[in-house]
Amino acid sequence: MTVERKRHFPPVVDARTRVLVLGSLPGEASLQAGRYYANPRNGFWALIGAVIGRDLVGTEYEARLAALLERGVGLWDTVAEAERSGSLDADIRNAQAADLPGLAATLPDLQALAFNGTAAAKTGVRALGETAARWRLITLPSSSPARAIPFEAKLAAWAALREFL
Repeated sequence: MTVERKRHFPPVVDARTRVLVLGSLPGEASLQAGRYYANPRNGFWALIGAVIGRDLVGTEYEARLAALLERGVGLWDTVAEAERSGSLDADIRNAQAADLPGLAATLPDLQALAFNGTAAAKTGVRALGETAARWRLITLPSSSPARAIPFEAKLAAWAALREFL
């Protein structure tokens, strides 16, 4: 059985980006919708909305992205492309890392890179290499429903991002 190679989306950043939130690779629902965190069971929009003080769950997608950029938050992924059946990070195979150092170099106000889960952190730190020391690196509990810890516990960790808003 041949597993299709899946690719990340373009980064959502601008010159105001102070913290870059990095997932691993979009899941099936996101790839089908063509947008970040499209699975309604994924807590990303509720978490990041609570961090920036906006209800993003009930907001149209483009307005969500604009609200993040307005607060200095960018989005991208640590895996540029990989083979994966389904949406679990554990099933990612033959991954090619995204050019995090290249993107980060274009963001003059970047202070921190926040990894949405340990898989994203592992790939991202490796991709950053020696450049990692330039920024604060934060590993967050994954917003994925596969990471079964209470929302409040996830939010307590994600609140660390407020320092960069």
